[in-house]
Formats: sequence, structure tokens, C-alpha cells
Amino acid sequence: MKKILAALILAMAVIGCGGKEKDKNVLYVYGWANTIPQSIYEDFEKETGIKVVEDIYSSNEEMFTKLKAGGDGYDIVMPSADYVEIMAKEGMIEKLDKSQLPSYNNLDPLVLEKLHHFDPNNEYEVPYLIGATIIAVNKKYVPEFSRDYSIYEMTDLKGRMTLLDDMREVMTSALGMLGYSQTVTDEKAIAQAAELIKVWKKNIAKFDAESFGKGFASGDFWVVQGYPDNIFKELDETERKNVEMIIPEKGGTAYVDSFALLKTAPNKENAYKFLEYTLRPEVAAKMADALETPSVNLKARELMTVEPLFEISDLKNVQVLRDINTTLDLQNKYWQEILIAD
Repeated sequence: MKKILAALILAMAVIGCGGKEKDKNVLYVYGWANTIPQSIYEDFEKETGIKVVEDIYSSNEEMFTKLKAGGDGYDIVMPSADYVEIMAKEGMIEKLDKSQLPSYNNLDPLVLEKLHHFDPNNEYEVPYLIGATIIAVNKKYVPEFSRDYSIYEMTDLKGRMTLLDDMREVMTSALGMLGYSQTVTDEKAIAQAAELIKVWKKNIAKFDAESFGKGFASGDFWVVQGYPDNIFKELDETERKNVEMIIPEKGGTAYVDSFALLKTAPNKENAYKFLEYTLRPEVAAKMADALETPSVNLKARELMTVEPLFEISDLKNVQVLRDINTTLDLQNKYWQEILIAD
């Protein structure tokens, strides 16, 4: 019996060691769906022997809530700029050791500058994507229109327009139309923005953060606020010619999504290998091509095979969403009033 017990203990020890050995060749990523082409993960594994295991979230809030509730075990997350700011303040992500990222200098200084309001030395993130929140207009049905959010005041388009079901996006756009920053603390300004959104709401079919691309492609909606990749991937080349893509100078918003290294990451060595891998021009070009966005990697732009839907220079005057912890509850109070308003 003792021999059997000893054999079992030895076997379990071997299995345990084998499991730990196997874990050394794994990288756990928690990120957005359909953002990083699967081929990049596969090529990284072929080169390094490190397998990337990816879990998906649908919003920054979902990711943040899960991690705060104890959902550890991940190495890399992919937050937008406002959540990089929040997670850095919360001590959830760590400063990068840039000696392990020699290709960090490939990143466009104009992109990095948009993060300087909370990270002046860009110590917490490796940007991989810059995008814009746009207004897409089907010119086949809407021949004349304003090139900003006043388009939502056009009563003849009532029921044919949508806005994102996203308080931050819509409130920031309304505040911008009124000349206010997204970080304004004056309640009168926030209340004024809420009243403007109520005017817009009378003309929209719904607030929609999920199906706006398909609804636009089907012709159900002629004007939608949304993200270019979600909209244009639903359209063929002929249909795309009918679309006017507006990046409003007033009320326009942009987002920078980055890789960030969690403080609790169990595989930090593997994480740095992957981060440096994504900074290679040929890899960064593949990521940008997949989303039809301009690359944040200067050297990658020469290698791209797909023309981006917009240029980084188009985002000169738009606001990257920021952490608004001091007014978040106040904005949310008015947002709830908007949602129940007639």
C-alpha cells in the first residue's frame, strides 16, 4: 500500500511539474473581439513556442469589473485610453520596462502625445490602434447635411438615425458641440448637454451600440454614430461609395487602444516578448490592415496593403476619451434622465 501511495505522490509531482513547465509557454490575453488577427497569435507561437490564450470582453467596463472582482491569471489586457488611466491610478497595471521594448520608438509621437494628459512619459501602454467615432451618412438617401452633430436636429430624418448606446460617447459629443470639454465640472454645462441630447433623441430610432453597422448596411438607418470598422465591414465597394464619413471637429471623439501589462501577470517574460513582437513593422501593418485604420507604427505604414478609412491627421481636433471620475456620477444622472425622456 505504501509503495502504491508513494507511486501516486511521485506521479502527481511529475504532473505538477509538467503543468508548470507548460505554463511557461503560455500567454494569457484579455481583449476585444476581432481586433487582433488570429494569424498574429499563431505566427507568434510558431516563432517562440508561446501559445496565446485569449479571452474576450465587449466593453472596458466589463473587463475592469471582472479584474476588480478577482479575475486574475491574465498577463496582458487591451484597454482604451481612459481605462489605462483608471487602471494605472488603481495600481492594476505596471510601468513598462522599455529596455525590453527596443522597438517602442516605432510608435507615432502624435499618437503618444494624445496620452500625455495622464501618462507624460508613456510608461503604461503600448498603443496598437487609434480610431475615431464617426457619423456615417448614406448620401443616396441624404444628399444634404451638416458635417457635425447638428445633423441629429434634422427632423426630416426622424426615425432614420441612431446614436451609440454609450453615455461617454454621446455626452462628450454634446458637450463638444456646446464648446465644453468632456472634463467640465459645471453642472449647468452638463445639464445643457443633456437638453441637447434630448433634442437629438426625438429624431433617432434608438440608441444602438451593437447593430448600427448592419442597420446602416441594410438601409434601415441613413445616419449612424459608430466606429468605421463596424460600419464599413458590412459594405461592399459599391455601397461604400455612397457613404460620407464625418469626423466632426466639434464634438468629435477618438480612442487609443493599447496593450497593458497587469501587475499580477504570471507570465511577464512572455508578455514582453509579445509586446515587442507587435511593435515590429510587419506585424503592426497586419493589425492595421485588418481594421482598415492608420497604423500607430510609423514604419508599418510603408508595409500596409489596405488603404485606411481615415488618416491620423483627421483626428487632430478630436478628444480622446478620458477618465472623468469627478463627474461620472453627475453625467450618469443626466444620462438616465435622457433615457427615460419622451
